[in-house]
Order: sequence, then structure tokens, then C-alpha cells
Amino acid sequence: QVQLKESGGGLVQAGGSLKLSCAASGRIFTNYTVGWFRQAPGKEREFVAGIVRSIITPYYSDSVKARFTISRDNAQSTVYLQMNSLKPEDTAVYYCAAGRTLLFRTSRAYEYWGQGTQVTVSS
Repeated sequence: QVQLKESGGGLVQAGGSLKLSCAASGRIFTNYTVGWFRQAPGKEREFVAGIVRSIITPYYSDSVKARFTISRDNAQSTVYLQMNSLKPEDTAVYYCAAGRTLLFRTSRAYEYWGQGTQVTVSS
């Protein structure tokens, strides 16, 4: 069993930055694919960024590439999402997820989810 808890969301002006954290409990976190997803009002949950198990190369959606950076600290069982150059369209609830999957872009492939943290970007 893995439990995830996000933090770091808030209100920021366009062009600003936020860093989200996702703390995981459970001693097998290292073997899990971790990802960040987001869901805006009236829209489906969408993939933002992910790291597949122990593979170093991260993956990003086209909408956040070059602005967001995902990283993981296995010793601390924590995943981060550094978000720079934020835009109003980045406004959403951000969720972290973990799972024993290689389908890192597919939300239903993940077994564990956090409660989400709200990110609001004002124009």
C-alpha cells in the first residue's frame, strides 16, 4: 500500500513559479512509476509529467515541456514538480500518482493517487 500527499499549491500570477511536492509512504516507492496529472473544471484529468520506475529520463506533456520539471528523491520518497512560467491555462487541481506500470501517460494505469492540490494562475 502506498499513500500519497501533495503540497505546495496556491495562487500565483502568470509568469510565476510554484513547486509541488508529493510525499509517499511505503517502502517500495522506488519501484513505482510516478506521475503528475491535473484536472481543470469541466475537463478530463490529463497527464502532465512522469518518471518510469528507475529510468532517469522524465516525460512531459507538450503543454508543459520546457516549463515544468519532475524529479524524485527516492531516499525521501518524494516526487516534485517545479512549475515555471505559469500560465492561466495551468490552473487546475494537480494530483500525483504512483503505480507498477509502464503506461505513464494513462491515468487508469496508476494504482495510487493523492488528494490533489489546487494551483491557480491569475492573469
